[in-house]
Amino acid sequence: MKIYKFPFSVAYADTDAGGIVYHGRYIEVAERARMQFLRGITFPDGDIGFVVRELNIKYIQPLKLGEDFIVESQITKIGAASLSVEQKFVKENNVCAILVATAAYIGADLHPKRIPDFIVAKMR
Repeated sequence: MKIYKFPFSVAYADTDAGGIVYHGRYIEVAERARMQFLRGITFPDGDIGFVVRELNIKYIQPLKLGEDFIVESQITKIGAASLSVEQKFVKENNVCAILVATAAYIGADLHPKRIPDFIVAKMR
């Protein structure tokens, strides 16, 4: 499936006292990239949409104050009621971190439900 690229620049607010990106910021930046990736998809009335169910992050190389990087988001698996997204934090062709999220599709009753076919088609 296609890769969506989300550029980001590290600001002072993203870092710890040593100028290294705080580990929790990776989750926030990944969420922004996922939101952009899914932009334009309208969920049926009442459906909540996708909710992160599981998250795994592998930190490989630190990102620092003032650096620019790209979050490359790619759907790696689409199931009946969930999907998996791999997000790589890439700086100058080096992967600095890999985040893998599994998201469940939630209906109005707050229970998982089948992902509508038109949403699956847009994601492919």
